[in-house]
Amino acid sequence: MVEGLKSITEFIHSDYIIDTLFTTAEISKQLPNLPQNIKVFEVNEQELKKISALQNPQGIIAIVKVPLHHTTLLNSQAPIHLLLDGVQDPGNLGTIIRTVNWFGYSHLFCSADTVDAYNPKVVQASMGALSQVKIIYTDLKTLITQHKLPVYAGLLNGKNIYQHHWASNAFLLLGSEGSGISDKLLPFISHPITIPGKGSTESLNVAVSAAIFCAEIQRNFNK
Repeated sequence: MVEGLKSITEFIHSDYIIDTLFTTAEISKQLPNLPQNIKVFEVNEQELKKISALQNPQGIIAIVKVPLHHTTLLNSQAPIHLLLDGVQDPGNLGTIIRTVNWFGYSHLFCSADTVDAYNPKVVQASMGALSQVKIIYTDLKTLITQHKLPVYAGLLNGKNIYQHHWASNAFLLLGSEGSGISDKLLPFISHPITIPGKGSTESLNVAVSAAIFCAEIQRNFNK
């Protein structure tokens, strides 16, 4: 379920298949040209509120078919392949999806215990970016062992991110908000990386960490 005209427009222009639209008369006038196979129902504000997952609906809701991303093939054009291990907060995952889309990543690999990317809160937080990023749930240990690439990982004890040179064609592994990277994946980390800080906060939010990593990786490869 996708809500809001901006996000839905992103999905209309993507490879996703939209099954049904529920829209108010006012918002329907702002819709782009739609494929003929989309069912459109005009509803009033009260009816929309019964359907919406938001406290204040945005005038339009789309029911979108979930794609089947079975492949675990890496994007050959990406210098770094992003892996998420056990990220539980839907807002964080949605923000990460939006962030990696901004930096040009088309794939995001997630462990099976990472929150569902099609959770309405994830979809909302991604602001339409989900339509551009393939979310692939897989066993990360198997993925890492199959490809035998260097594994960079965000850890509290590691090399300073701002003093590190990134090799192309490698994994970047980020762990969950509460417990970090799982024990079964720790032995595969070849390059522990730390974002240095001076405050007393125990750790950075994983979505904020992802943004800093993506920005620093881009800076490194654009030198």
